[in-house]
Amino acid sequence: MPWWSWVIIWTLLVLGLLGMLAWFAVALFRKLMAAMHALGELGDQLAALDVQMGDLGEERFRPAIWSDRAALALEIERTRAARLHRRQERRDARVARGKLIRHAPTNQRTFPHA
Repeated sequence: MPWWSWVIIWTLLVLGLLGMLAWFAVALFRKLMAAMHALGELGDQLAALDVQMGDLGEERFRPAIWSDRAALALEIERTRAARLHRRQERRDARVARGKLIRHAPTNQRTFPHA
């Protein structure tokens, strides 16, 4: 084989390699741009969710040092009473469920006489 055939072979191989790398770079760039677009949409959704969560009326954290002591005591007592009420409701539901399981009505089956 003459020497110039090797130059042509190696030139074609290098050009093929460069073409393949360019193709991969373009595909990677497209995927990166699609991921950035999806990330932007996700950020918009999170911002909308944050706005919706803010509309629920939940208060942000406020240091207790700036609040009135009587108002804080009243809030603590109201929270404690609500927690005890929820606990009692759960207990009543468990007791009722236990009584239903323990004292379940049984049906008397009558078998036909042969």
